[in-house]
Parts: sequence; structure tokens; C-alpha cells
Amino acid sequence: MKAVLLEEFGDAGKLYLGEAPQPEAGPGQVLIKVAATSVNRPDIIQRQGNYPPPKGDSEILGLEVAGTVEAVGTDVSDFATGDKVFALVGGGGYAEYAVAYAGHVMRIPDNLSFQQAACICETYITAYLNTFSLGRPEAGDFILLHGGGGGVNTAALQLCQALLPDAQTIVTASTHKVARVAELGASHVIDYKTRSFAEEVKSITGGKGVNVILDHIGAAYLADNMKSLAVGGRLVVIGIMGGIKAELNIAVMMVKRQQIIGSVLRSRPVAEKSAIIADFNATVMPLFASGKIEPLVSNSFPLEQVAKAHRAMENGEHFGKIVLTV
Repeated sequence: MKAVLLEEFGDAGKLYLGEAPQPEAGPGQVLIKVAATSVNRPDIIQRQGNYPPPKGDSEILGLEVAGTVEAVGTDVSDFATGDKVFALVGGGGYAEYAVAYAGHVMRIPDNLSFQQAACICETYITAYLNTFSLGRPEAGDFILLHGGGGGVNTAALQLCQALLPDAQTIVTASTHKVARVAELGASHVIDYKTRSFAEEVKSITGGKGVNVILDHIGAAYLADNMKSLAVGGRLVVIGIMGGIKAELNIAVMMVKRQQIIGSVLRSRPVAEKSAIIADFNATVMPLFASGKIEPLVSNSFPLEQVAKAHRAMENGEHFGKIVLTV
């Protein structure tokens, strides 16, 4: 089969379209003929040699796919050949065929294209898990989302509007994306290039701080995130683009009863991811099927232009998801 391969770890120029063995569906698995996949930040990190796939998963890049069921393994009864599906995969998405565990596969609603469906798993499930399941916001809460133009945070903003419309969303964004984040429905948008988000949060919340923060920056934002967090607030860290080490005033955290929660999706056990996806399928997918939430497709590239797609993400050209068509 055709698949995106790596000459060696490095920049986007190391990616090329080559040939790889076609995978087979094992017990409890589904083989999917891929119509579309998408580019996610972990793909960039893996390409650079810093994010290996979990043991047993494909070393080919790609964490989500949409397409049709080609074959099913033993012990699979929920899907059949020809079903239109999308799935979360531990690797292998940048290819003509990919294997997914049946518990990580969902049916595509009739109103969504393959390209739209390929945008859902990695970003919307990540946003739902971390903002809602772990962050536990309530009506009237303030929610701070960092990186307003990225896939996870645009997804989180859409989910907040659909699931918790009484919440106040504060989104940080780069200067050229501020207007688009506002158009998407954020309650407040902070240009982090020109203003201190901690000071802006203090002003917006009347000094109380925010109840939930979804952060992918890590160390560089820790101090200001803690300043921005309300008493009893939860900081959910899902990325380390800004480093892995920072000082923390534990005494203040204790007095203010704040929580810092670290979270990743890819390395969780198969059964645990199946439970997360089942919850997402029941709670969130009806919002896609009804059109209340529409996946944000920013750019679409054919698979052979994968290097161009990676550069678009690295240059911050996207607003929403970057899709690869197969």
C-alpha cells in the first residue's frame, strides 16, 4: 500500500510517499480503507523523533482516519465491510489502509464528509476528555483555552458553546487569529502576542480567576496559569511546547486548593480509550449528527503533499484542522 514514510527523523522534508506492507485486522480490530486523515501536533513531534508510538502500534504517522471498513477481525460484530467509519488509531493513519480497535471506531453521520470526520477523533475527543471529563466545568464558570486557532482549542470552544452555553470562554490567540476566534463565539479573546493573559484574566474575572484552564504550552505558562486560576480551579496540561520544567509555589496551590492535571490520550490502555470514546460517541456525536457542531477544516492536501501540510501547521497557517486526502 501507499504510505507516508520517513527517510530519518528531522524536518518536514524527510517525509515521502512510499510503499509499506498492508496491515491486517487482528482479533477485535477493524481494517479501514482510508479516505482521509489529518495532521496533528503529535505527528510533528513524532517526525522529529520525540514521540514514539505505543508498543504494538504502527510507526507510520497519523492518529485518526476516516474511510470504509475493508475487513473485520474475529470478535467484531458491530461493524461490517462497507460501513463508513472514522477511528482513533495509535499510528498508521498516513496510509491507504489502517487498523483500529473496534472500540475506537465510530460511524460517520450522514451529514459529514470523510474529510470532516477525519477531523474529529484526535482533537474533539482530546478537548472533551480534558476540558469536561477532567476539568469538570459548571454553568457560569470561566474557562481559559490557550491557542485559539489550533484544532484542540477550536474544538474545545465549540464544545463549550454546545454543552455549557452559560460558561464564559476566554481564549488566547495570536494577533492574526483574534478576529476569527471572536467570530467562532469566544466570550473574550486575548492577543497573547501583545498582552499578558494573566493580567487580562484578572480584569475579565474581577480578580476571581478562571475555573478551568486547558493548556498545551507547559512550563512557559505555568506561573501565569497558576495566577489565573481561581480558588479550587483545575489546570489541565496536555502539551509541553513551552518546556517541561518550571517552578511552582506549592503553598499557594494548597491554600487556593488548586489542581494541576496532566493528561495524554495516545498512551492510554486500549480498554480505557474505548470507554472514553463510548462516552464521547453517546454525548458529543449527536451534536455533529444534528449539525450543532461542524468540524473545522482549515486546509486540505493530497497525501503526497504531506510535507507541505506539516509546514502549514508549523507556520501556524491553520485555523482548525489540516486534512490529508488519500
